[in-house]
Amino acid sequence: MGQRKRIYMSKQNLTLHTNPKGMLALRMPSTADGSEVWKLVSECPPLDQNSMYMNVVQCDHFAQTCVIAERDGQILGWVSGHIPPDSPDTVFVWQVAVHDDARGLGLGKRMLKALLERPACTKVTKLETTITKSNAASWGLFKSFARDMGGELTDAPHYEREEHLDGQHATEHLVTISLPRKKLRSVA
Repeated sequence: MGQRKRIYMSKQNLTLHTNPKGMLALRMPSTADGSEVWKLVSECPPLDQNSMYMNVVQCDHFAQTCVIAERDGQILGWVSGHIPPDSPDTVFVWQVAVHDDARGLGLGKRMLKALLERPACTKVTKLETTITKSNAASWGLFKSFARDMGGELTDAPHYEREEHLDGQHATEHLVTISLPRKKLRSVA
């Protein structure tokens, strides 16, 4: 098992995320986290639950572009993403999951900002994700994140219900947030 790198939140933010037991850490995942990530995602509807194997592979192959939020050994948050091979200036965020115990604390945005601070994201100027129109929580998160970053958010239907998803899943809208370089440097 690889060595875990822990990134602790700045002192000014700790008061939002501490309890008598400990402090929240944002870190890269390891393969040992795969099953716990799978359990977290299963507890966060309307997120699609993928196979546990897929979450293990994400924790292994895409650790540089995934973020775990953990307190006292409990995984409270997860961001999975990757940099598409043909778009080195883009990070695609697959899922953002936040445990009930950590909702309403801005953890989703903090994990996205931590992702952009990673060495793997030094060339990133755009963040993309897909969201169904009915997922109000995700729309709220990404709109708020775009505002905080001074970015421009656009969206358009991308993976369409009938054309791509055999009528089995709602249309996914491609959300693109163009990130100003100046703001990106201040995140890091």
